Amino acid sequence: MAKKVVVTAVNMLTALGLDWEESWENLKEGKSGVKKITLFDASENQTQIAAQLPDEFEGKSSEIIKKRLAKQMTRVTQMAYMCAVEAIEKHNIDFENLDKKRIGVIMGVVNTGDSSTEKGTDSKNLILKRMNNAMSAWIGMKYNLEGPNFTTSSACSSSAFAVALGYDTIKSGRADMMIVGGADSIINKEEIEGFNELYAISLKNDAPEKASCPFSKNRDGFVIGEGAGILVLESEESAKARGAKIYAELVNYAFNNESYNIMAPKPDGEGMAETMELALKYAEVPKEDVNYINAHGTSTMLNDMYETMAIKKVFGERAYQIPVSSTKSMTGHTIGAAGAIEGVITVLAVHNAIVPPTINYDEPDPELGLDYVPNKVRKQDIKVALSNSFAFGGHNATLVFRKYSGS
Repeated sequence: MAKKVVVTAVNMLTALGLDWEESWENLKEGKSGVKKITLFDASENQTQIAAQLPDEFEGKSSEIIKKRLAKQMTRVTQMAYMCAVEAIEKHNIDFENLDKKRIGVIMGVVNTGDSSTEKGTDSKNLILKRMNNAMSAWIGMKYNLEGPNFTTSSACSSSAFAVALGYDTIKSGRADMMIVGGADSIINKEEIEGFNELYAISLKNDAPEKASCPFSKNRDGFVIGEGAGILVLESEESAKARGAKIYAELVNYAFNNESYNIMAPKPDGEGMAETMELALKYAEVPKEDVNYINAHGTSTMLNDMYETMAIKKVFGERAYQIPVSSTKSMTGHTIGAAGAIEGVITVLAVHNAIVPPTINYDEPDPELGLDYVPNKVRKQDIKVALSNSFAFGGHNATLVFRKYSGS
């Protein structure tokens, strides 16, 4: 059984950049990726803003994905594929020197993105584009990887579940390395209309960059984002054997189901608190060691209130000393990709001793009151960090990352 599971490669595509380096720099600068929607004509939608990928995405993806292959993928699957390829190649992972039967892929997928916004779907590629397992399959085939390869779906926690299952696969000795993550985009007319009917997304069309304002008094719903996140998990033994850079340790995780409401979380954050408590228990990490929480922080009234209450339940008076930030304030809510993207951000925070901010925190909600790292990045050594993902259907996940000690 592997002693430790470590993170040896990361990448993300967000509205802030088409790789982890650019996204991370813009996160540190507190930039917003939210703007007017250009992927389709949103003039008849109540909500006309989103956190889209930069316009250069299509050009960059065409350099990485062959034209014939691209025709068989949706834009979302291309995001996942491009994100994984660059994570692997930038970190110089040479699969030819590894046992490919012990390397797998798990992706969190809500849907493959074959919506009204998708271009080029016809009878020749419709089935391939809509295969829920397309993302993991294409990544595995790129490198002829023969280990466990599948997708998991649990709404906005999907890719956090993928990360956790990758941890289990390595910890149980079934694999040496797992490529985990997710990708998503619901920037299309019909799903925006659907979320408007649920009163879930922001209507601040006149000030897009200010629309996502988690934990603020004037929050009016989340902002839809799109993107992809990839982490390469590896046993410590495998990482050391090949001289890999180690960003952080994934100590453990917890996920559970609230079984309460298809849309709303349990009152007072009871279910969220249970998830964090379980994660710390399984990780055998003292609560005193936790000094950063990357919150689910959607900018909705209930989530932000209940997540805050949950943190207070778990940590008591010490909750007020723990920095808690929502990077959705900058990337928007990337739905199925959120857990992986925020996992990458949390890993980078731990590795670089930097706490990313919650931007647009200009009007504090007096009912909340934690340290939300308002508007500016903070230098701080991070021993242990939590990354929370809470989804429709009550699917909760908390990932526990720790600074890698090498011992």
